Amino acid sequence: MKSLFKGIGLSAVGFALGTTALVASAQAAEEVNIYSYRMPELIKPLLDAFTEKTGVTANLVYASDGLGERMQAEGENSPADVLLSVDIGRLQSAKDLGVSQPLENEVINNNIPENLRDPEGHWFGLTTRARVIYASKDRVDQDSITYEELADPKWKGRLCTRSGQHVYSIGLFASMIAHKGEAEAEKWMEGVRDNLARRPTGGDRDQVKSIYSGECDIALGNTYYMGKMQTNEKDPEQKEWAESVRIIFPNTEDRGTHVNISGMILAKYAPNQENAIKLMEFLASDEAQAIYAAENFEYPVEAGIEPSELVASWGDFKADDISLAEIAALRAKASEMADVVSFDDGPSS
Repeated sequence: MKSLFKGIGLSAVGFALGTTALVASAQAAEEVNIYSYRMPELIKPLLDAFTEKTGVTANLVYASDGLGERMQAEGENSPADVLLSVDIGRLQSAKDLGVSQPLENEVINNNIPENLRDPEGHWFGLTTRARVIYASKDRVDQDSITYEELADPKWKGRLCTRSGQHVYSIGLFASMIAHKGEAEAEKWMEGVRDNLARRPTGGDRDQVKSIYSGECDIALGNTYYMGKMQTNEKDPEQKEWAESVRIIFPNTEDRGTHVNISGMILAKYAPNQENAIKLMEFLASDEAQAIYAAENFEYPVEAGIEPSELVASWGDFKADDISLAEIAALRAKASEMADVVSFDDGPSS
C-alpha cells in the first residue's frame, strides 16, 4: 500500500479515519485506496459487497473537506485511487484541480445517464438527490409549487433555508441561472431572500425543525434527509419533526425538479488503477445501485433500479434533465450572485 496510510500524518491534516479496512496489512495482494467525502457508514455496505465480490481490500480515508486539495499537494505520490464525493461542485473542483483523469468505460457509461457524467469522462454520478420543498402539513394546503414561486410575496416571512453559500444552495442557484439567465435569476434570488423567516442557518434537518416549531411554513431541503429523520431511532425527536412536514417536488409540470449527485472520479496518479476501475464499475452496477437505494434514501442513477419503499412513498417526480456539467460551470457565478444580493443577511428591511 502506498504511504498515505503510513506516511502522510493523518492526524496533522485532520482526517477522520473510516472503515477498519484502512488498517489492513500493507502486504495485501489486492487493494484500492479511496478518499471519500461520503461518511464511512454510508458507503461501508458498498465497500463490503465489493470486497466480497472481488477479493480486493478497500482502504478508506474520510474527510469533510480538503481532499481534492490534498491530492493536488501529494501530486504523483498520492496513494488515492478513487475519490468519492457528494455534490457536483466538488466533483468538478477535483477536475479543475487536475487530480482526476478521464475514463472511457463502456460498462460505466452504459449505466450512468449522459447528463449525469462529465462529457470528458472525469466524473460520474452514482446517485441523485432532489432539492425539494418541505411543507408544513398543517399550514400549507397546496400540493404543487415551483422554485420561481418561492419569490412570490405570499411566502413573505414563511420560508427557511440553509446558507446561500452551501454547495446544495449554489447548485440550485446555478440551475436557475441556466434556465432563466443572470438578470432574472438575480431578481428571483432577491425575492427568495426577502421571503425568508430568518437569516439562512443550519442544515436541512434544522429547516424541518423550524417548520415543526412554527418558525416557518416551507423550507428547501434534500430528499434523503427526510429518510434519515423518518428512520432515526437514536433521536426520536427528529422523527417527530419529520412527521410535521411533507415533500413537494417543484416544477414537476415543466422542466422538472433540480437534482444533485453523489459521484466518483478516477485519481490522476492512481497506483492501483486496475482495481480502481473495478471499483468504479461495481459502483455503477445493478448490485451497487440497489444497495444505494436501500441504504441511503437516494435515487439510483441507473434506469430500472427502483428506489426504496420509503423513498417511493414520497411520490413520483420529474427530474430536471439539464446536464450537470452546465450547472457546474455556473457555480462560481451563482456564488458571486448570492454575495451580491446579500442572501445570507436574510430579508431586507
